[in-house]
Amino acid sequence: MSDARPLRIVIFCHSLMSDWNHGNAHFLRGVVTELGARGHDVRVFEPLDSWSRANLVAQHGREAVDDVRRAFPGMTSTCYDPADTERVALEATDGADLVLVHEWNEPELVAAVGRARAGAPWRALFHDTHHRMATAPAEMARFDLSRYDGVLAFGGVIRDLYLKQGLAERAWTWHEAADTRVFRPVEVAARRGDLVWIGNWGDGERSAELRQFLVEPVRRLGLAAQVYGVRYPDDAVQLLRGAGIRYGGWRANHRAPAAFAAHAVTVHVPRRPYVEALPGIPTIRPFEAMACGIPLVSAPWDDAEGLFRAGTDHLVARNGREMERHLDDVVHDPQLAASLRREGLRTIEGAHTCAHRVDELLAICAELGVGGAAGGAGG
Repeated sequence: MSDARPLRIVIFCHSLMSDWNHGNAHFLRGVVTELGARGHDVRVFEPLDSWSRANLVAQHGREAVDDVRRAFPGMTSTCYDPADTERVALEATDGADLVLVHEWNEPELVAAVGRARAGAPWRALFHDTHHRMATAPAEMARFDLSRYDGVLAFGGVIRDLYLKQGLAERAWTWHEAADTRVFRPVEVAARRGDLVWIGNWGDGERSAELRQFLVEPVRRLGLAAQVYGVRYPDDAVQLLRGAGIRYGGWRANHRAPAAFAAHAVTVHVPRRPYVEALPGIPTIRPFEAMACGIPLVSAPWDDAEGLFRAGTDHLVARNGREMERHLDDVVHDPQLAASLRREGLRTIEGAHTCAHRVDELLAICAELGVGGAAGGAGG
């Protein structure tokens, strides 16, 4: 649809200001920024003291939130009291054209927005960027989407589950993407090391994979490696140290490009549910890494939707020994490294930026008749 008529878009999310163990903030920030740059009125609401924000402030102080505000001038969010969701849902959506509700919200908020939607002229979309629809459907059944106009799913397999199970009459695939205002190649004075990995240890969903595809290859090659992330138990930190890997704790996501620029290569180690149940969904980290022009070597995952060109945009290692060979090649072969940088960046710039996703969102708005456009069939 045309951008000539500015839309008022309301977004309910877990947090826009904190990316502490909250990768969804990465993509949402890029979408909010892009929509605002096109003249749309975007209003974001997040619960007061959300889990991610509370952990960020407790461990790094309110300065960490102020740092995000400085990095994203003009991007704001309003904190609301979760005990007052009914009033918030009614008042926040008044005058909206489109309301997006992210899946990391409480069922009470999702239901309250649905009730506010009844009889209202605006459209409501549920935004799902998690594997629970495939791995924990009972949890997702708690969400009442009966009054929503559709679902934005971050992969085809999730979209199809909503349609097949009758939880949505309309659903679209809306992959995550790189915010190229932030994630782009940057210059650094000197390279600090060979390999950097930015990711959270989490709940044991990839502990064995991290040993196989990150820790052991680095140890065997003797690479100078740096890891950033949160929720690393003591035994994981000791495992890294035993392999000679420096652990830097949490790093603000908008500071990741500088870390990528200071190293020769990075890796993608998907969590087990993504490999086993979610073909075609890589999570946002490969988008961001390739947008920064750092060569990427990935553990196996099924790129069922053809987002990238394996062997051209990035390399794929089927096992730990193959990861070791690929890392050694990239670190010591400047031509290979330059080709991966160039081709990965070309693919991102051609199809996988937040600007592309905003184009897709506005096309969905046109299907739904948002802003007075003619409606059509969902996809």
